[in-house]
Amino acid sequence: MATSSDRRFPRNLTDRLSCRQVLNIMVILGFMFNYMLRVNLTIAIVAMVIPSNKTDISHTSATATECSDPGNATLLSDKPTQLPESFDGLRFQWDEYEQNIILGCFFWGYVMTELPGGRLAEIIGGHRVFGYSMLSASVLTLLTPVAARLDYTAVVVLRVLLGLMLGATWPAIHPMTARWIPPTERSKFMSNMMASSLGAAITMPVCGFLIASLGWESVFYVTGVVGLVWSIAWFFLVFDSPAQHPRISEEERRYIESSIGGATSHGKVHRVPWLRILTSPCVWAIIITHGASVFGYFTVVNQLPTYMKHILHFNIKANGLLSSLPYLGKYVFAVLTSALADHLLRTERLSRTATRKIFTAFALGVPSVTMIGQMFLGCDRAASVTFFTVALTVNGAVCGGYLGNGLDIAPNFSGTIFGMANTLSSLGGFLSSLMVGMLTQDNQTYAQWRKVFGIIAGTYAGGAVVYTAFGTGRLQSWNAVHTDDKDGTEPEKFPLRSDKA
Repeated sequence: MATSSDRRFPRNLTDRLSCRQVLNIMVILGFMFNYMLRVNLTIAIVAMVIPSNKTDISHTSATATECSDPGNATLLSDKPTQLPESFDGLRFQWDEYEQNIILGCFFWGYVMTELPGGRLAEIIGGHRVFGYSMLSASVLTLLTPVAARLDYTAVVVLRVLLGLMLGATWPAIHPMTARWIPPTERSKFMSNMMASSLGAAITMPVCGFLIASLGWESVFYVTGVVGLVWSIAWFFLVFDSPAQHPRISEEERRYIESSIGGATSHGKVHRVPWLRILTSPCVWAIIITHGASVFGYFTVVNQLPTYMKHILHFNIKANGLLSSLPYLGKYVFAVLTSALADHLLRTERLSRTATRKIFTAFALGVPSVTMIGQMFLGCDRAASVTFFTVALTVNGAVCGGYLGNGLDIAPNFSGTIFGMANTLSSLGGFLSSLMVGMLTQDNQTYAQWRKVFGIIAGTYAGGAVVYTAFGTGRLQSWNAVHTDDKDGTEPEKFPLRSDKA
């Protein structure tokens, strides 16, 4: 996004945007398309598989739920929808087990490249890691219809490879941020990662339209081509650092480099101080808080349709607006709160530590409260949708909180730190499904779901407490820069209020 500093740079007919503005646009689109390549199969598989003739028996007998039909059924009507038929009629006889393996195997590869991807971006640059990962994922997406025709196992192998490619993308963006974005603009830049939510909100209806109009194969061809076009543009428009960019103005390059200062190494590779990182409370604050936040997010997003169907007898997927609200809300809220966080830093209203802690506590504390509310008002459809939407929307404030905190404490190892955090959070997605399954299998009752909501509330609250206690915005000595403080931290670069106050 444009800042007051951008307006100082000259404009001409061939260069209307600053290089940082171009980078912002490409990263927003990149994370939108990143999630598009990830979830397209989730939508298309409905039309790829021969429908089962089994009757949906969900153990919804008189004793299966204590929630009676709510009085606001008209407000949130559940209109039955017909699944779109494939254009060419090609379907596969994959049973429920095989479908779940196809959908879940993505994470087998995804969790393996989080940490290596972050470290590789620190060594060779996030530009190449992010770009080649997206390019490879786009090619794999184009090959999905061929793999489906070959065999079910071919699809599984392809999805694992897709997970390997996309797993490296998220931590790869942090080293680029450390070299390109001034510290008082980083919260806003981190909100670009939340464009994945925007991508999910757009991908769902678009893929549904493609399936209904051209058949399920078109989903993979269209999304694959979109990814390829973006990848080509990325390599032409984006570079690893201002010093490497051939079209950057001298004014913008000087502004970026002087703002960042010496905290970030430009081109120099440092050995990872593993012992210092693994014994650093502020690093573990980021890792644990991210794990708690994503655990809650995955549980709500993935299990909400199940709860609505079995307990409230309401198919939320049948309502496109309600399905998209959490995704759209999270992105919009991320943009707004991150801009506020940067404003507070730029105007010296708050220190980095105070800013990160306040926004993190808000982003996790409010969802915790909504889940407690869900424990007592969960039989009401409107209240449930409101609680879930607020929880997911407010969680976008993490962009002004812990999400970019690795760049504060150790910009040279921000990719490694986020890779560690995202590895744990990816496992959290698996654990959330396991937890819900253990509590509700053959026992779809509101009493059991109250336990689920209680666990989510406790997890959110626990993450907020841990970060409030151990989080910091101070640059750490093991970032490999000169320090003048014996406690292993460096005074804040900007003339902000002291974190000790």
